[in-house]
Amino acid sequence: MERLSINAIVAKIEAEETFHAVSDDYSFTLKIDEYVPYVCGAVHDGHQFRKDLWDNCLHSEYDRWYEEDPETKNMVISHPILISGCDSRFEYDLNRDPENAVFDTAWGKQLWKNPLPEEEKVKSLQKHANFYKVVKALISKIEEKFGICVVYDMHSYNWQRWDREVPTWNLGTSNIDNDRFGEQVESWRQMLASIELPNNIKQTAKVNDTFQGNGYFLKFITNTFENTLVLATEIAKVYCDEYKQVIYPEVVAAVEQQLEALIPKHANDFYRKFKA
Repeated sequence: MERLSINAIVAKIEAEETFHAVSDDYSFTLKIDEYVPYVCGAVHDGHQFRKDLWDNCLHSEYDRWYEEDPETKNMVISHPILISGCDSRFEYDLNRDPENAVFDTAWGKQLWKNPLPEEEKVKSLQKHANFYKVVKALISKIEEKFGICVVYDMHSYNWQRWDREVPTWNLGTSNIDNDRFGEQVESWRQMLASIELPNNIKQTAKVNDTFQGNGYFLKFITNTFENTLVLATEIAKVYCDEYKQVIYPEVVAAVEQQLEALIPKHANDFYRKFKA
């Protein structure tokens, strides 16, 4: 793992180098072990929270953890291209557009004791911009090399807050070309439904049941690139105790081991169908 500037990361991508890097401000990591026609992303995996913000924040560390997507990076850690956020979405949310990425309120609760100073917002939004500069360079290179790309956009959600039965996996597809990619969405849904989890966890997979795929990561890539499909993939937090902040590593491992086989299979099928 190297610590690299944004320009150095972009240069390595443009030169098709393989590398593991953390951005020089420690806001995200990127590993490229091999150039393949698919990318894994875990934009909400991060939990870091800049110390300058601690005293002004009304939410507790647990409040922040509860709304983040812990372990989503580890679920796709085995794949050759993985980009992942390091910072908490409570500093800035990589899955929201720049105008809305820095919260004033979060999940119905005021976030700051005092209004956030403009210079603090600028620091956070610069990290948001840096991330998307690298995303643009990365997907550009994949499309240039392979003609197409599929992005597995990994998230998790708090299933126990719902007052009805919700699926183990949800795919959000409202902002993708379903006429073009509907068959690939359904094949991915079926693969997710086939995953076997320990502890008698019920396994279901649905489309647009809890979330519709309105995140900025998906929208940015979809609106910028003609031949990239982003699959917004949400797992219910069956891999942890939402209320006690306890991770179940055996469940995380089961997901990771099965996605290690399923993602390349799905990506290879996608490539064979859509390659130029």
